[in-house]
Amino acid sequence: MDFVVTGCAGFVGARVCEMLLERGDRVAGMDNLNDAYDPALKEKRLRNLFSSDRFIFEKTDIADSGAVANFFAGMRGFSPKAVINLAARAGVRRSAEIPAEYYKTNVLGTLNLLEACRENGTEKFVFISSSSVYGNGRLPLAEAVSETDKPLSPYAASKSAGEGLCHSYHKLFGIDVSALRYFTVYGPAGRPDMSVFRFVRAVAEGNEIVLYGDGTQSRDFTFVDDAARATLLSVKNVGFEQINIAGGNVVSLNEIIALIEDGLSKKAVVRKEPMNPADSKATAADISKAEKILGWEPQTDIKKGVKSCIDWYLENREWASRLEMPEV
Repeated sequence: MDFVVTGCAGFVGARVCEMLLERGDRVAGMDNLNDAYDPALKEKRLRNLFSSDRFIFEKTDIADSGAVANFFAGMRGFSPKAVINLAARAGVRRSAEIPAEYYKTNVLGTLNLLEACRENGTEKFVFISSSSVYGNGRLPLAEAVSETDKPLSPYAASKSAGEGLCHSYHKLFGIDVSALRYFTVYGPAGRPDMSVFRFVRAVAEGNEIVLYGDGTQSRDFTFVDDAARATLLSVKNVGFEQINIAGGNVVSLNEIIALIEDGLSKKAVVRKEPMNPADSKATAADISKAEKILGWEPQTDIKKGVKSCIDWYLENREWASRLEMPEV
């Protein structure tokens, strides 16, 4: 089968592409290769994907409607079963500094892709949303009962708006939509702005960890392979569904640091800063809907997942230690 994957050079996007290619599918990838974090990591992921002759790529910004239209027009002999939209500006804190960039990619970009689906007869759209749409809702966070109208950041608001656009295109044009609310995805070759990558590198190199808050704030950590598997399963026809994708690993940032210290046999140096108001205090997901609709459940516990991140960093230390670290 043929698939369009946006954000194909990103952390989860590249893993989704790898899984599609491994099972014999063809993938047309688009990514604007922006500098939200060091492009060297994105370029490395792309090189891995180019090892398959069933992968094609075009540098494309989904916020540019003309470029998106040209991308679809140029796919001769390619009939996508679905568009999987993993392209996004991510990170709640950064979104408060450049909200317009988040709006352009996460809202306008989603609209452009939905229009491309409508115009080209692609009947399935997978939208990657976020647990941030829940704000500081009551735990466990469940799709049907938890509020999503009190976002804490422009990023959260942009993801909520994207879900709204998806619903309207489902109702008006019959596009089948799976809106997946990812919860804190981590794993090898992860985003350098995310806590696990930052903490592993800091401890390994003897550098200071900057921790926003007292470290007791918790997250439902989801291993990248589990998130990617859920994404592939979500290509099925569901009508319109919003679905939590979470790893069932609800642990504090202090516990993550302790796991990294144990894995590296080194003590972390931690400097605490005030918690950012854009950050939620805790997340924990009800994933019963994913189990029922997708037949999915997470397979990787937090100890195994963090160990794989440490192992990857040590194996790639020569260049990973030189990656430019973005502001968080």
